[in-house]
Amino acid sequence: MDKRDWLKISESEWEAICDRCGKCCLMTLEDEDSGDMYHTNILCRYYDIENRLCTVYEKRCTLVPNCLKLTPENVDKLPFMPKTCAYRKLFDAAYKQQPLKSIKGRAVSESEVQFADLEDHIVDWEDL
Repeated sequence: MDKRDWLKISESEWEAICDRCGKCCLMTLEDEDSGDMYHTNILCRYYDIENRLCTVYEKRCTLVPNCLKLTPENVDKLPFMPKTCAYRKLFDAAYKQQPLKSIKGRAVSESEVQFADLEDHIVDWEDL
């Protein structure tokens, strides 16, 4: 299936592709000078890691202003998307065979982190 075909699927079909890994709910920092992106182990306060779902899914983009709704139009253009994301794998042949790895036990809720300590939570996980 090429990208034009993905643009034709229904919203419920698109939503069903997500494997609910939560990696897109991890905070990403961007260096203002270089534009480099840094993943952290800080998880959005609304992501329930035990049940692997957003507890405010329908309101997520309102409650979390920097939360993006992933669509077939934008998912392959977002540089911070985890390389093992089920959506990214649709468009990136190099990552189609990457196994799913959980963030459970490796991430902390943003409600447990002080803003000044964000850089202390930068991670370099190969499976992100």
